[in-house]
Amino acid sequence: MTRDWNPALYLKFADERTRAARDLLAQVPLDAPRAVYDLGCGPGNSTELLVARYPDAVVTGVDNSPAMLEKAAKACPGASFEEADLARWTPDGAPDLLYSNATFQWVPDHVSVLARLAGTLADGGALAVQMPDNLDEPSHALMRDTAANGPWAEKLANAAGARDLLPTPSVYYDRLKPHFTRLDIWHTAYNHPLDGHAGIVNWLSSTGLRPFLNPLTEAERDAFIAAYTERLAQAYPLSCDGTVLLRFPRLFIVGQR
Repeated sequence: MTRDWNPALYLKFADERTRAARDLLAQVPLDAPRAVYDLGCGPGNSTELLVARYPDAVVTGVDNSPAMLEKAAKACPGASFEEADLARWTPDGAPDLLYSNATFQWVPDHVSVLARLAGTLADGGALAVQMPDNLDEPSHALMRDTAANGPWAEKLANAAGARDLLPTPSVYYDRLKPHFTRLDIWHTAYNHPLDGHAGIVNWLSSTGLRPFLNPLTEAERDAFIAAYTERLAQAYPLSCDGTVLLRFPRLFIVGQR
């Protein structure tokens, strides 16, 4: 069962999700790019950052979700938007900036895709990418455990395959460095205070939980979430104010030709 992305659910945590986008943009070494692409623009929160920083640029958001693109077009009239699959997408001309916040972890063989896209950049252009690197965190390990130990196990046998573990930084460096004069790769771990264990479920329902919930009936989804939440309660202790801290590692890559 395929469902489109839910912009309203995604934006429930807009500030937290945009924080990494801001941190990525802060490291982009360009003053006045002309052609800027936001790859996997989602509901436009990252596109708004690009338009604000580069008001004279032609900014284009690219996404494969019609619902996200509709939301983005309303939120960010200063940009244009197009629907495309990033695994096959190619920019028009030679862009100055290819920017992507929390998208390429969903793209099959994304290292090869990033290398191909890096080759399209203009001289002096930059590639800036951020991806969650959290599949080994309890939040995601417990999704897989819940999926494998319930009446839905057969339905969810392939759910974990929607995303693969990210390669090591050295893999990205070796594949991408031939395209760049400078290439920086680093990790940042965010600790997001969320509203109890249900807050973790709400956070992940619009992203990492989607492949596990989409194949299920409504009743099965409710039962899966209940079982998953019970496991989360064992892994994430409550803080002094009743929140839980969700540790969220992210990988950043910035290269300039």
